[in-house]
Amino acid sequence: MDNAFSQALETMTVRIVPGARGIAHLRRLSAGATLETWSFDAVDGDRVLHPLILRRSPGGLRSTESLSLEAEADLIRLLDGSGVPVATVVHTLVPEDGLGEGFLMTRIEGETIARKVLRDAKFAAVRAHLASQFGTIRGTMTRVDAARLPALPFKPADVILARLASRYDSLGVARPVFDLALRWLAQNAPAPLDQYRLVHGDFRNGNIIFGSEGVRAVLDWEVAHIGDPAEDLAWISTPPWRFGELDRPVGGLGSRQQLFDAYEAACGERADPSRVHYWEVLGSLRWGVSCASMLEWFTSGRDPTVERAMIARRVSENELDLMRILTGTD
Repeated sequence: MDNAFSQALETMTVRIVPGARGIAHLRRLSAGATLETWSFDAVDGDRVLHPLILRRSPGGLRSTESLSLEAEADLIRLLDGSGVPVATVVHTLVPEDGLGEGFLMTRIEGETIARKVLRDAKFAAVRAHLASQFGTIRGTMTRVDAARLPALPFKPADVILARLASRYDSLGVARPVFDLALRWLAQNAPAPLDQYRLVHGDFRNGNIIFGSEGVRAVLDWEVAHIGDPAEDLAWISTPPWRFGELDRPVGGLGSRQQLFDAYEAACGERADPSRVHYWEVLGSLRWGVSCASMLEWFTSGRDPTVERAMIARRVSENELDLMRILTGTD
């Protein structure tokens, strides 16, 4: 671990956390080319004052599809207290912190590994209710006044589809199932909405913290945008996030009807199943193209890890998923 980094982090923490005299239990939770996530405690001697998470980009680099970390922190701050379960942002990094771009937030304990939520005994009592909790959270997001949000990109279906088609073309490999899906999506585009809303953009198992009582927080708002709420309802229902429980479409945990009913109860708007179906096709294709792009990452040496090669092999699974969705047999 870089000693200069830990010293800078400790200096900042002592400055911003009342009573803190140092930090302890510093550990990195994730790797990544541009984004790091660190867990640590603000302490006074042996006494833990505040469990914290740091999300930072040391060089200030982010994907062009991602919000800046400052904008992500602003969004989470606005959502805190809205009914959408999020962590509390404690501090947004400034240049004098010497830590790059990022923000500090309260650490919420819980489980993020989906297979454990789907199978471990400690979640048995709440599993049947999680699909409804997802619907309630999405409905609560729909109630958030978009005019109060920080500047977010506008991504309706046609914008996302155009970018996805361009990304697929750049791969230079013809995949008939992807071609079929693109044609279907172009022919079945939903009508524009009268009002677009906050969309998380990656609302799924893996970006949610669970406790024995259910959802504790929704994480990773980096691709949030203004768009169609059906996008989130569909994304959490696409096959990759069911982890083998294909007969329980909502995160491998429950039914679409549970999701839709809770959504309507939370925001007063009825989910349109045909619109959600469209976004399931689009979301599944999005995942397939992402998997296919991992081959270039692996063969070029950009990321030679076995994980990249394994993800690239999942394209065939995705093609089967798309065929099931397109034929109505999912």
